[in-house]
Amino acid sequence: MTVARQSAGVVEALAHPRASVRLRAALEAGSRPDPDYVRTLVERCAVEPDFYVRDMLTWALTRHPAGATVPRLVEELGSDVAQGRSQALHTLSKIGDGRAWRAITRSLLSDTDEEVARSAWRAAVVLVPDGERGALAAQLATQLGRGGRDLQLSLSRALIALGDAAPPVLAAARRNPAPEVRAHAIATERLWHDPDTGFEAAIDEAKRVVALGPEREEALRRADR
Repeated sequence: MTVARQSAGVVEALAHPRASVRLRAALEAGSRPDPDYVRTLVERCAVEPDFYVRDMLTWALTRHPAGATVPRLVEELGSDVAQGRSQALHTLSKIGDGRAWRAITRSLLSDTDEEVARSAWRAAVVLVPDGERGALAAQLATQLGRGGRDLQLSLSRALIALGDAAPPVLAAARRNPAPEVRAHAIATERLWHDPDTGFEAAIDEAKRVVALGPEREEALRRADR
């Protein structure tokens, strides 16, 4: 079989009705990288319904040269398909090429689709230059209080991963008029000081503190200094 025919066979198999066939095709695409695979791999990420196949597609893309994958993944960040944006962000975070940093826009960090936003937070933390960490922390802090506990935990982890850039924005968020924002900020500070604290316990305690009013919040703020 010629190389061209083999490549065509892999591309065709990536769209096969059976997930097991698609999984093997993605494995083949990563085991024998070929620039001709990149566009198809990215396109399949946007529509692939099986988690394990999507994970293998990401792996296959990381096996190709960043010069071939990063521009196509950055292009995909403008897709109308939420899964396409999310998977492109996820893959960029795995590749870790700083050239993609400027493509992590505010609109992605605040995307209305929770999976896209979550993926953007993770990618941003991986790709951010040292000099931009403070600005990124401030942008992430605008999302405090958003979503359910799983999403909030993802944001807390992203903020904590920014190191010393996080405490100033969390302190400012504790003065936000929205109680859900204050509670999320307090819980994140708790995780910052004690990583072994469970998020469920931290957020429940933070909500109790907020419910008790400003004096209790101020007392806790002084205790944390």
